[in-house]
Amino acid sequence: MTDLAQTQTETSEHWGLGTLGAIPAVDIAGIPVHLVSEEDAIDTIMAATRTEARRPLAVASINLDHIHHFARHGQHTPLAALRGPEWFNLVDGAPIAAQVTRVSGVDYPRLAGSDLIEPILTRAAADHLSIGVVGGSTEVTGLLTDRLSRDWPTIRFAGHWAPDRSALADAAAQQQLAAEIRAARVDILLVCLGKPRQEQWIEQYGLLSGARVLLAFGAVVDFLAGRVSRAPRWVVRMGFEWAWRLLLEPRRLAKRYLVQGPPAYLAVRGRPRRVPS
Repeated sequence: MTDLAQTQTETSEHWGLGTLGAIPAVDIAGIPVHLVSEEDAIDTIMAATRTEARRPLAVASINLDHIHHFARHGQHTPLAALRGPEWFNLVDGAPIAAQVTRVSGVDYPRLAGSDLIEPILTRAAADHLSIGVVGGSTEVTGLLTDRLSRDWPTIRFAGHWAPDRSALADAAAQQQLAAEIRAARVDILLVCLGKPRQEQWIEQYGLLSGARVLLAFGAVVDFLAGRVSRAPRWVVRMGFEWAWRLLLEPRRLAKRYLVQGPPAYLAVRGRPRRVPS
């Protein structure tokens, strides 16, 4: 099991305030995946924005790419920090959803970040919360500002930070970035750096950022900005969103889906178990 998977297991079982402790989970390839409806997932996320818990809530989408990077089949990057946020791991991707159904006997919904972000922002707007974004390019800052002000005018857009890869590898630079986010008083931070960097960033710097909720939501920054379109609903329902994205971005995604995906799928289909609550 990787450092992050171990941390996720520990935090799932030891969420001191009971926020996640009452939520059932199944172990898939060493990662506890929480079993919730969309409404319960959003309620849990929004509840974390109102708590003064010692540690923030981090939300991860569990799909084959996540399994590839963080499961116990050997592909991982060790993490420097082991006492970061509490991890709330949501079903994402058809193979994960199918395995969850196989284990639990219940059809839990897929909860992709791209589906959750709009209802989360709607709830955040009702509560007059502040939103920050890490990731994407500086070209989308204006697009994000326009979209948020148009569709969620009562949200305070606290800032958009777009570190490049060299900056992400600089611990001092990232500590400074986290300090800037804390100074901006961000309630909900979207971390859209792609796997595994976004989860690693949250684990290492999320606590320093001061955000109550950190969403590891990958391409959501581009969806919000209107630069990337989601697959049609019928494609998503049939479990072929990966093929749709592969057709749109073959050079970037071919390795993920065609090389890394099959071993991750085999890891998912390994012997599962329920995570103790």
